[in-house]
Amino acid sequence: DTLWDLAIAEVEKRENADDDGKHVEVWEKSLLFMGNKNGGKTTIILRCLEREEIPKPTLALEYTFGRRARRHNTPKDIAHFWELGGGTSLLELIRIPITSNNVRSFAVVLVLDLSKPNELWTTAEKLLQVTRNHVNKILTKLEKTNPEVATEIKQRMRNNLQRDHPDYDLVDPFPIPLVIIGSKYDIFHEFDSEMRKIVSKTLRFISHYYGASLVFTSKSEALLLKARVLINHLAFGYDKSKSLSVDPGKPLFIPAGLDSLSQIGPPPASDSDIGKMRANTPLELWKKVFEKTFPPKSFCNLQDTKDPAQDLQYAEYEVDVMRAQKNQELEQYKRNAAKSWKEMDFDPD
Repeated sequence: DTLWDLAIAEVEKRENADDDGKHVEVWEKSLLFMGNKNGGKTTIILRCLEREEIPKPTLALEYTFGRRARRHNTPKDIAHFWELGGGTSLLELIRIPITSNNVRSFAVVLVLDLSKPNELWTTAEKLLQVTRNHVNKILTKLEKTNPEVATEIKQRMRNNLQRDHPDYDLVDPFPIPLVIIGSKYDIFHEFDSEMRKIVSKTLRFISHYYGASLVFTSKSEALLLKARVLINHLAFGYDKSKSLSVDPGKPLFIPAGLDSLSQIGPPPASDSDIGKMRANTPLELWKKVFEKTFPPKSFCNLQDTKDPAQDLQYAEYEVDVMRAQKNQELEQYKRNAAKSWKEMDFDPD
């Protein structure tokens, strides 16, 4: 059989009726994992897919997938897992996995390293801002080509909060489903209690403001299981969890729509300090309060990202020889181009 024959056979198989005489719809979703460099994204993905593998450093943008069968003798649902490496240094790659064809079934998992609170806000802000801008551009195009789908996506995110929720008009839901995971809770748990309270309270606000679910996790199997519950809901349509944990002394677990601004409380600062801060939005006010305690580090992620071509673990003799040859050719081209440029006659006559 040719590839096309196999493809046609697969489609016909999926369209066949099940034992009850009803058509079985195959669930196909996509998730993009992003967050702090070395924050534990790969570990979380492997545990969700129940793979006993040793995590390796993520190179740029990586892809894997998982399959699950809802019932015996039914087609398996498919979940596409994308992982963005490099922290915030490879933001332009976000546009590759999220397209107008799959945005309807796409979700984002933001993994924030709780052991690095000074990088927390900057990482979240940059990644969510770029992703949101990209998704909004897609939705703008869909409004012209397929307005029903664009409306459905926007309304679905608004539905995370009931219309009678007191915060319905005070939040700004992310355009696609979002889960925020605070990783390395085992290290974070050793922090000063006041520092833990500030981080926990701030992440609760960010998650609620964006209509996201929030969970803290670590290498502990029990905590990884809680993260898997939220991810499996997005990836395979498993039932939502109704459990809730908002105690700052314990790992947080808050599904989207179950928190409120009144329960979170005001930003963790004195009234006089808040009064001195100039902010145009609640999000900006929380940022200023948070960064007063945890000032962002001035570092360049681009410099921190090593060139994979120079990494010995990716060495391949034939490829490296060819690359060296091409580099020489490129340098020769540059020299010739520079020489030609100097010899050009720019006399207007």
